[in-house]
Amino acid sequence: MARTVRDAKLETRAARDRLHTGQTPHFKTLVPGKLHLGYRRKKKDLPGQWLVRHYLGGERYHIAPLGLADDFQDAADDADVLTFADAQRAALVHKQARQRRSKGKTVAEAIKDYVTDVRMERPATADNAEQTATTLILPALGRIKLADLTTDDITDWRNALAKQGARLRTRPGEKQKFKAAPATKDELRARRATVNRVLGVLKASLNAAVAPARKVGVTLDPTQWQDVEPFEKVYAGRPGFLSVAESKRLINAADAASGFRDLVRAALITGCRYGELCALKVSDFQRGKVIYVSESKSGKPRDVVLTGEGAAFFEQLTAGRAGDEIMLRNRGRVSRALEQQQELLRKQGKPEKDAKIEDVGRWHKSEQSRPMAEACKRAKILPAVGFHQLRHTWASLAVMNEMPLMVVARNLGHANTLMVEKHYGHLHDDYIKKAIRDSAPTFGFAKDKKIAVLAR
Repeated sequence: MARTVRDAKLETRAARDRLHTGQTPHFKTLVPGKLHLGYRRKKKDLPGQWLVRHYLGGERYHIAPLGLADDFQDAADDADVLTFADAQRAALVHKQARQRRSKGKTVAEAIKDYVTDVRMERPATADNAEQTATTLILPALGRIKLADLTTDDITDWRNALAKQGARLRTRPGEKQKFKAAPATKDELRARRATVNRVLGVLKASLNAAVAPARKVGVTLDPTQWQDVEPFEKVYAGRPGFLSVAESKRLINAADAASGFRDLVRAALITGCRYGELCALKVSDFQRGKVIYVSESKSGKPRDVVLTGEGAAFFEQLTAGRAGDEIMLRNRGRVSRALEQQQELLRKQGKPEKDAKIEDVGRWHKSEQSRPMAEACKRAKILPAVGFHQLRHTWASLAVMNEMPLMVVARNLGHANTLMVEKHYGHLHDDYIKKAIRDSAPTFGFAKDKKIAVLAR
């Protein structure tokens, strides 16, 4: 064990009592440039706390508590109370333990393991987590060892991400493009909501790494990421939705030739997500007025019950088609593929009529954005809504038509009513108020006309 370092300001109670109090610690070097012992005393009537500070490189430090100082109580009376010499020995032991832990995994490796585990049961969730981590987490935190990851690292990354504009679609090989930094109150709220979701992916990955690390002799400190709180008051309680009249205008304005009109109508009829609709096969329509969703966000399949109108639409959409065909086809994609093959045949000197294209035509990620914006413009829906608002429209109108929240949640694919109450509870409250006013008992009370209420 290295010899004990002397320090006139820290080694006695009387000397420490003369130091100023507050959040800023007093540090003493134990190993030059690498290890420091700190003492912090927030109030005079409270004992101080010993801290250890490790230099991680790149002007980054890891600070951890060691125990209470023997300001009021002798160290021999309590194992958690340390003298100046005891604190030095504890700091050196802590340093050796960190050196052993430094052989552990990085943040990138922890996220990779998490995605692999999740993909077994929830492939859609795993894909989303992997893409989120690749673009928003790994560039800043990916190379850091889990044992070296600090609360400050995560907080700084979270705050920087919240100030950054959202990523824009960029051609491969080009420098990544971004939107302008959020400026308005709603833009800041939306950006912080996004950061909270990304923070959730990071925390889930790190929490999943704790137990495996322990099995190989590496002890991680979960408080380093658990102490980083998400932004508050960032979720809009009332998502936008269309009225029945606006929904009809949107359907009529959506492009029929490309198949987008069918996609819009299916979203409004079922409340399904875009990805769920894209994955539907013809055989997923059950003649008992049900759509079977096998690829959902949660990874759990479900039946979506249809109205008579909805069943009639899907019967017409699937009539005479093979069960393994994509139900909602992107006819524009099929047409472009056919044109490309015909062009190739022309170059080869072969008849264009020999071109054959399998009618797969699945809608791909983000292909709904542009036709949705064009449909909103033609339908004069201002401000324009995104495709996901069609799901909100189904849920909102269902709640306003007095459908029980549990039934709404079941058709949307939620395990309980929490998300439904969060986003549509205000509509349900309005229904409750109306029901009470219409149905509560009355007892013949008549207002006295001689009494007038003064304005407040």
